[in-house]
Amino acid sequence: MNRPAPEDPRAARTRARLREALLAECAERPLEEVGVAALVRRAGVGRATFYVHYDGLEALAVDACADVVRDAVEALHAWRGRPDPVHAPPALAEFFASLTPHAALYRSLLAPGGGGPLGRVLHRDLRAYSLRERQLAGAADAPLVASAVAATFAGVLADWLHGLLDASAAGISDQVWQLLVALHASR
Repeated sequence: MNRPAPEDPRAARTRARLREALLAECAERPLEEVGVAALVRRAGVGRATFYVHYDGLEALAVDACADVVRDAVEALHAWRGRPDPVHAPPALAEFFASLTPHAALYRSLLAPGGGGPLGRVLHRDLRAYSLRERQLAGAADAPLVASAVAATFAGVLADWLHGLLDASAAGISDQVWQLLVALHASR
């Protein structure tokens, strides 16, 4: 049995420091204005160390925001039994509300419509999770619905972050939830 090699704790700590430094920098200025020099100074690492771990600032930013993808997937699947077709699980509203502190960073990585580097990660991970669940349920339409769920959620999330949808965190969570429930019920 092949097991992945355990991660070097030093590398994990360095990446964590870089992620924290990036989030702190982005709290003060847009990602486009963050420089590698300021970032590594804040993280307390050398420029070469940064490039050992990341190809550039965008790769670091996507890694720093990867938790938002995990949180989104978990929030969408935070219910058991028969889903309420009108009201989203509380975890989904909490997810949308949690985006506020770093909304500018998320907007820079998630284009309207759900594209961009963070959008691609969100779509990939959400589609994979949805596909697994649909296949376990024996749904013949699993690939189609998994793609539709991922695209719908990523698109609505991005458009909401960019101000194209006017709703509170609770309101948008209920609205996107209703769309997703309808997608699952349509086939």
